Amino acid sequence: MEECAGLAACMIGVRKRLGGREVLRGVSLRVYKGTIHVVAGLNGSGKTTSMRVLLGFYKPDAGVVRLLGVDPRGPRRTEVLRRVGYVPEDAQPYERLTGLENLRFYARLYADSDEEAERLVERAARIAGLPWEVLERQKAGSYSRGMRRRLLLAAALMHSPELLVADEPMSGLDAVAAFKLRRLIKSLAAGGSTFIITTHDLREAEEIADRVTFIHRGVTVFEGSVSEALEAYSAGSLEEAFVRAVGGEEG
Repeated sequence: MEECAGLAACMIGVRKRLGGREVLRGVSLRVYKGTIHVVAGLNGSGKTTSMRVLLGFYKPDAGVVRLLGVDPRGPRRTEVLRRVGYVPEDAQPYERLTGLENLRFYARLYADSDEEAERLVERAARIAGLPWEVLERQKAGSYSRGMRRRLLLAAALMHSPELLVADEPMSGLDAVAAFKLRRLIKSLAAGGSTFIITTHDLREAEEIADRVTFIHRGVTVFEGSVSEALEAYSAGSLEEAFVRAVGGEEG
């Protein structure tokens, strides 16, 4: 589809029913390569369902979906998913394994040899930024929430995916852990990685986003750069722009 050409990810007019309810009623999303694209919305707005449709876990009832230029439910599904990383909101490392053992488990999913697996583990350990003795000796069950999120993000990035989708990655983190995770994401994006991050925290979104999509009640109500959002809603912050976009404040 021409409208999706050259984009890292694209959804046009997507609709999806789940459990007898139409969760998505018209979601559109255009993600440019090398950007941090934040999909923002209230809890229950359809953010997670949109990401599951984008990744091919759900079949859309209507609309167009392209992931790295490919239909994520088409014959090239397996090929394209190997070029993507995904961190669900509720993801957890294996608590009885050390951080290093967790990384080795994920590395085997991507590597064709033991040597390649170890290279991926070393790369993931650098991305995680956790002390080697912690990764090597401590069970992941003893890690803080922030350490767990960094470990999972590193596991999803170890194979150098072209696109990483992270669902509410900062949810529940304290200020220090969230700051460190934002800095990690920004540094990786500066190196050319593309991110789609969902959040309901607009202050968090403004800290990291190049572009944003606002979803409200299963419909895209805005899509563009942060500066375009501020201008469109005569807002002083992304949070204010979002509130006006979803009709929470007049004028």
